[in-house]
Amino acid sequence: MKRSEINAALRRASETLERWPWSLPEWGYWTAAEFAARPQAASYLRAHQLGWDVTDFGSNRFAECGLVLFCLRNGIVGVEGERTYAEKLLFVEEGQVTPTHRHAAKMEDIINRAGGDLVIEFAAADTDGHALNDDVTVPVDGLPHRLAAWEPLVLGPGQSVTIRTGLYHRFYGRKGGGPVLVGEVSQVNDDNSDNFFLEPIGRFAAIEEDEPPLRPLWNEGGG
Repeated sequence: MKRSEINAALRRASETLERWPWSLPEWGYWTAAEFAARPQAASYLRAHQLGWDVTDFGSNRFAECGLVLFCLRNGIVGVEGERTYAEKLLFVEEGQVTPTHRHAAKMEDIINRAGGDLVIEFAAADTDGHALNDDVTVPVDGLPHRLAAWEPLVLGPGQSVTIRTGLYHRFYGRKGGGPVLVGEVSQVNDDNSDNFFLEPIGRFAAIEEDEPPLRPLWNEGGG
């Protein structure tokens, strides 16, 4: 991705927060220079995977296949005394897909906080990670909801779904509905080891630095 593309996505995410509105922790607004000037805080944030993340999943087609995330709180897997839970904000554009994936350790709630409709599709997996065509049952706002494999579940603002460990899912904003501000509340999150994609995703290329960074991303060493 180009840095200008990442910066534009971050600006849209900030506009989303102002529109609905949400406020971030102080460090959510730090520039790369402010981040670098606070090495102890920066080290803590990176270790806990806190802050901004922008990804095109190696597709080089961010508008069609990508996601902007902000991790508000998180622990470290296997470390005593750390949080056992996590919370994120996800900024989903209409028609923008997060590819099919599952988690081996994490169970999560996905909440439509505001904006358009969020569409999620599910499939169960066998022990080898192959997708099954069996029906699935997911709790929608706590109540069981039965779906055929890959049948779209549409969540309007305020609605949520619980995604149990091992269940494949992909999601996107319904076309014509505008962007969606999504919340995620989950068990402790580790993006480095607990995302298993159904189809191989592209190689994550280095960022093309065509302009200075607007915000540091947690997974690029603080910018």
